[in-house]
Amino acid sequence: MRLWISALSLLAVSGAVGAQTTAWQPAAGQTQMPIWPGAAPDAQPVPGPETASSGWVTNVTRPTITVYAPRGKNTGAVVVVLPGGGFQGLAMDLEGTEVCDWLTSRGITCVLLKYRVPSLPYDWRCDCRPDNFVTPTQPLEDVQRTMGLVRLHSGDWHIDPHMVGVLGFSAGGYLVAEISTRFAHRLYPLVDAADQGSARPDFAMAIYPGHLVVGHNKLNPNVPASRETPPTLLVQAEDDYVDGVNQSLVYYTALAKARVPAEMHLYAHGGHAFGLRRTKEAITDWPQLAEAWLRNIKMLPH
Repeated sequence: MRLWISALSLLAVSGAVGAQTTAWQPAAGQTQMPIWPGAAPDAQPVPGPETASSGWVTNVTRPTITVYAPRGKNTGAVVVVLPGGGFQGLAMDLEGTEVCDWLTSRGITCVLLKYRVPSLPYDWRCDCRPDNFVTPTQPLEDVQRTMGLVRLHSGDWHIDPHMVGVLGFSAGGYLVAEISTRFAHRLYPLVDAADQGSARPDFAMAIYPGHLVVGHNKLNPNVPASRETPPTLLVQAEDDYVDGVNQSLVYYTALAKARVPAEMHLYAHGGHAFGLRRTKEAITDWPQLAEAWLRNIKMLPH
């Protein structure tokens, strides 16, 4: 396992330098690693090569993870970060690297997943969303695979395999709900030892999630909350007119009915896609609430 990751990582770096591609690359000193040893399953065509511009990344066909080690004392906790972008692209800075900066400063290992996009629900051929609630098959496969890789490499990365969480924004928040409720069965044929372990998160954080509500405030059946769903934190603004505050409300209600420990923070103002960037709104302090929640569920020390 480590051999193919190391080899493919070197190929990715050297190939990018030689071809001068515009594909996303992490900052100097960080290495992204492909999550599949060969071709990714259920591959779909995309309109062009991977491109990255001002933190926006699209046309990802080769999903990768970048592991950011904690600064200071290592708590043993790890969070897989899932940027949003409506399954059209990925906000890799606002909802990716900036999030890892926060997590690592708190002693948490951050695993940033660059998952495949564009993907359903978004259809690049028509620049539309024919079914906004369909399972995002390729991204969810990438998340399932990543969860297995994290646990497989827990010793190498100095993390606790029982303290593996997920954090996603917008479309990434939908993926948080997907992996929280559909972890038991991989969507793809098992590849290797990474797929033998559990894909269930030990905790989950969905920030201004989307795609969770269908019809008249009914839960998307593709996120069947159950007692096995991990403890969950939800954050959203009432004036989020992109996805709507009812996304968190409906999912929280389903979690409560399933007796899942859940915490929800709603704010009057904040809009959508605020990430961790400071504003004058009260919602800008949500990371502190998240840290308190992580301490309450014993994923961070008091």
